[in-house]
Amino acid sequence: LLKKVLVSLSSFKLAIAELVLIAALSSIGTVIDQGGVPEFYFKAYPEDHPFLGIFSWKVILALNFDHIYTAPYFLGLLALLAASLVACTSTRQVPLVKVARRWSFMKNPAGILKMDAAETLPDASLGELGVLLSGNGYEVFSEGSCLYAFKGLAGRLAPIGVHAALLLIMGGGLVSALGGYHGSVTIPEGLDLRLGDGLNPNGILATPSPTMDLNIHVNKFYIEQYPNGQVKQFFSDLSITDAKEGELLRKTISVNNPLRIAGATIYQTDWGISTVLVRIDDSEPFNLAMAPLRKGDNKLFGTLIPEGVLNSKGISILARDLESVVVYDKKGEFVGVRRVGSQKPIEVDGVNLVVDDMIGSTGLEVKMDPAVPVVYAGFGALMFTTCISYLSHSQIWALQKGSSIIVGGKSNRAKLSFEQELTGILDSVPEHV
Repeated sequence: LLKKVLVSLSSFKLAIAELVLIAALSSIGTVIDQGGVPEFYFKAYPEDHPFLGIFSWKVILALNFDHIYTAPYFLGLLALLAASLVACTSTRQVPLVKVARRWSFMKNPAGILKMDAAETLPDASLGELGVLLSGNGYEVFSEGSCLYAFKGLAGRLAPIGVHAALLLIMGGGLVSALGGYHGSVTIPEGLDLRLGDGLNPNGILATPSPTMDLNIHVNKFYIEQYPNGQVKQFFSDLSITDAKEGELLRKTISVNNPLRIAGATIYQTDWGISTVLVRIDDSEPFNLAMAPLRKGDNKLFGTLIPEGVLNSKGISILARDLESVVVYDKKGEFVGVRRVGSQKPIEVDGVNLVVDDMIGSTGLEVKMDPAVPVVYAGFGALMFTTCISYLSHSQIWALQKGSSIIVGGKSNRAKLSFEQELTGILDSVPEHV
């Protein structure tokens, strides 16, 4: 029964079907945001405007498409693919290697002449053929009038290595899906946050780490813009601090330039405006919290000075970046634009407003994934073993019959190249007259 199960699992068609399903589900997980709260999907994927005409929030939540990589059916497919790889290795690849390693001298001339490439050399020496084969990278064995040579046995072993690398990658992926931490945080410039406070466990294998007790401090946040005012890049000058040892690491990060420390990776993913510092008439400066009014590439933030605060009659302040603000009066009519820190007052509804400063906030994505080294090692092994698998396993037998040599050989791939190589070697064997 076990043998029948292994044979069924080792089916090439089954493995292809598993890979297609995994690829399809991974594609869905790429286009649909993962790990959000239900409210996010209610707004992002409404029933009256489903994504791609299919994916509404009901479909996404019902089919676990909001966390597809940890869904039971996805993990089950990975387990089935792993079982197929193990079955294929045990029922096909390992026996092939055993056959390749089991060799014997051939003493039947007819058997040698039936091989893919065969030739009879008159007046030739078996010893001189062995020297030439050795010079071309073959391992040569001889006994009496018989000779056997091979090279490229690693090419036979490589498919097992490929399967092992794939299992390593999938195992690492499983640990990442169930054993890591992730989270998104927004930290205003000048403030800090305990790293662990922004993290959520990925699954049941997640284990707390001392790294979570480190603090992220935002020394400075700033934006680089194109000449037309569009955001080009944004940067966060971060310090990682410890309660006992102080600052452990300081680095300015940007998109695609993360900070890594003690198993945690901090990515720059977003930005915002936290507060605006203003004065009305001769008042002391005071902070107003800025709220996001529009997200995406064309961000917009705003705040309101309520009526009655320091003689204000209801002033609205809007900003698209950290450089300038747009001011509106209590009726919502445009009053003017002021650069932040210009110290130039603007009169609104009978009061003078000065914008002293604007404080940005950085949006960070924090990940702790204990399986990253495992996955990287798996991909490295996969690339290496895939290259090795293209090596041809070539075998040559030869038999001395009187003054002649009968030579034959075969290769599991690149048969034409093997025949050309063997012909070249045989042409180099000296003829003794």
